Order: sequence, then structure tokens, then C-alpha cells
Amino acid sequence: MINQTRTLLVVALLAVAYLLWQAWQHDYPAVPPPPAAAASASSAASVPEAASAPVAAPSSASVPETVNTPVQTPAADLITASSDVLRLSIDPRGGTIVGADLLDYPQQVKRGSPPVRLLDEASAHYYVAQSGLVGAEGSAAPNHLAEFTASTKQYSLAPGQKQVVVSLDWRDAATGVSVVKRYTLTRGSYVVGVSQQIDNHGAQAWHGNAYQQLDRVEPPPPPKHLLEFYNPDSLSFTGAAWYSPDDKFQKLAFNKFQKDPLDKTVTDGWIAMSQRFFLGAWIPESKQAERFSSVEVPAKDTDGKPRYLIREMGPSLTVAPGASTTSTASLYIGPKLQNELADIAPGLNLTVDYGMFTVIAAPMFKLLSFLHTLVRDWGLAIIVLVLIIQGATWKLTEAQYKSGARMRKLQPRMKALKERFGDDKQKYQQAMMELYKKEKVNPMAGCLPALITMPIFLALYYVLIFSVELRHVPFLWIPDLSAADPYFILPILYALTMLGTQFLTPMQGMDPNQARMMKVMPVLFSVLFFFFPAGLTLYYTVRGICMLGQQWYITRKIERADAHARA
Repeated sequence: MINQTRTLLVVALLAVAYLLWQAWQHDYPAVPPPPAAAASASSAASVPEAASAPVAAPSSASVPETVNTPVQTPAADLITASSDVLRLSIDPRGGTIVGADLLDYPQQVKRGSPPVRLLDEASAHYYVAQSGLVGAEGSAAPNHLAEFTASTKQYSLAPGQKQVVVSLDWRDAATGVSVVKRYTLTRGSYVVGVSQQIDNHGAQAWHGNAYQQLDRVEPPPPPKHLLEFYNPDSLSFTGAAWYSPDDKFQKLAFNKFQKDPLDKTVTDGWIAMSQRFFLGAWIPESKQAERFSSVEVPAKDTDGKPRYLIREMGPSLTVAPGASTTSTASLYIGPKLQNELADIAPGLNLTVDYGMFTVIAAPMFKLLSFLHTLVRDWGLAIIVLVLIIQGATWKLTEAQYKSGARMRKLQPRMKALKERFGDDKQKYQQAMMELYKKEKVNPMAGCLPALITMPIFLALYYVLIFSVELRHVPFLWIPDLSAADPYFILPILYALTMLGTQFLTPMQGMDPNQARMMKVMPVLFSVLFFFFPAGLTLYYTVRGICMLGQQWYITRKIERADAHARA
């Protein structure tokens, strides 16, 4: 049990060291290129010419320069479209989505809290979804700066209605080309269908490309945490991401936009901006080659924030006189629901990024999710998970506690050895090893169960802090399983289980430093659990109670057997 204590302490220190390293990587990223490099990057702020786009795109088509300081349209002129789960604000200028409220996800755990706003045109949180067309060979086309018109400014899903469609119109009188941009919101879905219908009423063929892009600034840093290396917002990835069948899931951090920009032709992929719980992603038509690219727009406004843009441009389109064609794409704006994202697009579920612990955390979430379907409560699912793991490791912990109980019996003899050899630690250790061997006691029996807790600890920690399914989920007195217990009840219960474990743990042979550490550990771990997610503390508290009960049962069983043998 002494060795188990040491191992648990090492486990805690390793966990803290890893989380410190994660926080360091977040707070001190790689140094960006010098100003000269930044200047050269700014010259590429315009969307690449369509010649770089796949499928023989016209060479003269290019998207206009991205303005450094976006101009906000007055709120009264914005178009509002609402479903039962989404509320969008659409700017007639370009048909840009400049606001997206997730109606089922409040910002805070309190009544009346406003919903999470994922897309926002406010300068400090600027994050918008843009789409448009670029023309070639003199073909006029509405890009994301063109002025559209709409028949009304309010669209909402009526009771019993499955979809609501927003239509924006653009027309070029000189060429006879008109475009209808449509946004389709579906009941219960965070996927917005986007189509651009091109009608050519002119005498010349129309040539061009469709594109979609996400444009944002790096969000403000998360609030400082008392133990910063436990701050989930500091540990989560916020930045661009993309996917292709060949390269799989790839992340593009904000500090990599200049030195490692994206420029790739992809079929059946997607582009995204990802953050801790929520996601914005453009998903092009399937079986269609797209050019994926990225660019950093240097800061020139008063806020001094550069903007980061990730874009996909489709193949060239040709519309003959009197003909019509439509380009379509899907925009996902919503939570990272792991059981649904993969059905929306291949690999989209990988945006729930558990990092190096994915191999353990992903199956653990699946198991938790399955248990949740059975018990209909995430807190109960965590408790059932404890019982399953304890049942699976029963034999290991049984061997551990049997060894501890036998060591407890040897305490008088170990005390005698201590008095016999005094300060000669080497001879004392040798005598103890001989005693262990003679009595068939393995002092290392407690190490393996303790080591098993390390990957479970980190995997469950990442599941709790990165899974939106557990965000703001209450359990008993706990308002949010993904945040710390506000009343510290679970950490205190955990400390009591550790004190009970110490009571049943043989102390003889432990040097004074080890004894002091044993006394400090309940306080140390309790303080750490003050800052861990309540779901994780719940897991370890229930686990501690189970292990304490198992240890007491095995200890009493062995003592009764010994008493019966003596009788």
C-alpha cells in the first residue's frame, strides 16, 4: 500500500506536469514570422485566382480583396432567420451570416442566461460565414460584398413546419445574369443548406466559381484560473481545421496561418473553425474537387487584431444563355455532438479533439454515452462506469488488498526489525525483503491498479471538459458536471475515503517523510479536486468508496480466517 501511495502521487504529479505543458504550449506558441514576412502575406489577402481552382477554372476570376476593417450593417437592416434551435442574422451585403445563436445552449448555468452566440460581427469576437460567386471573362457575379435584396427581414419556423427558407436576390441588368441565394433551416438541425442559383438571361455564356469561407479573429483569452494548468479553456484547441480522405483531420492554429498556410485540392472534405464545445464548418458538395486555402489578414483597425480566413472554392461553372445552374453547400453551426457529426460529414466528429488520449477517451465517451441511454442521467452513467471498471479490476485490487492485509499482520515483526537494526537502513531493508519473501507478501501488488488509474484519469478528464453533451449537465446538487463542484462536497467526501484507506493501510516500515506524505495526501488531492470537473471528482469519490469497502471486506476476511486458524 506504501508503493500504491507513491504511485498515486507520481500519477498526480505526471498529470499536473502534462497539463502544465499543455498550458505552456497554449500561452507561449511558436513565434510568428517577422514583419517582412507578414507584409508579404498581406499581399495574398485576396482570394486566389480561380486559375488555381480545380477543374479548369477560368484564369481571370478572383475574389475581391478582403477588407481589413469590416463595416457593420445597422442591426435594423439585418435579416433574421429562426428555427427551433438556431437564430441567424444575415447581412444583405453579401448574404453573410454575421450572427448565429444556439438557442438550446445558454452561456451560463443560470435561468435567463442568453444563448451561446457562435457567429458574431462584434470586433472583439468577429467570426462570420461568407459565400459568393466570382466571375471570369467579364462575367458579373455577386461576391460576399455584393448587395442583395430580400422580400422580408423576418423568417421563422411556424408550428408544424419542417423548414424555413430565406431567399436573397441579386441581378446585373447589363448582362442579364441574376442570382438567388437561399438559406434553408431545418427543424432540429444545426445544418444550414446554402444554394446559389445562377440564371443567365443574357446573350453570352456565364463563367465563374462558387466559394465559401469562414472569417474570424482570434477570440479573447479565457479568464485566468487559480490553477491555470487546470483551465479547460486554455487546454482546448481554438483555430481552423480541415479534412480530406487522404490527409484525414488536420488542425491549423492561428500562429501557423502565415508560415504553414493551407493550399490543397480536396474531394469530399470540409473546412472549419473549431473551439472547445462548438463548431462552424463549410461542407461542399460530395464528389466535387475543391480548392482549400487559408490566409491571415494583417491587423489595421483600432483593435489591432489580425483576421484568419479559411476558404473552399469550387470548380468552374458555365451557364449558357437561357440556362440555369445551382451550386450548393452545407454550413454546420452548432455544438460538437459526437454521435451526430459523423453522419453529417466524414471525419467531422474528429473535431472533438482529445489529443493523444483519443485512443482511450473516445471509447470511454462511447461507453458513457451507451450507459446514459440506459440510465438517462450522466451522473448515474459515471457511477455505473465506476462499478464496471471496479468489477473488471476486482482481481487486481483483491491481490493488492490481500498483500496489504498480510503486511498489516507483519507490523509487529517489522517493528522488531526496526528496533534491531536501528539506523542501518541497508540491513533493515534486506531483512524486510527476506521477511516478505518468507511470508509470500508482494509489496508491489498495489502498483498495477494504481497505474491503471493514470490513463483513466486523463481520458475521463478530457471527456468531461471537451464533450458538449456534459456541458451544463446537473446531478444532484451539482449544476454542471463539466465544472468544479461549487460546494466542495465531493472533494471532502474523497478526502474522507482517503483517510479511511490510510486507517486500513499498514504504516510500519514507513520512514518519517513517507508518513508525513501519507498525512498530507488527503489534503493535497482534495485541494486538486476543488478545481477538477465535478464529474471527474464524482468518479474518483465513488471509486474511493468502492475500494475502501473492498479493502475493509478483504482485511476483515483475512483477520477472521487467521482467528479461526488460531482457534
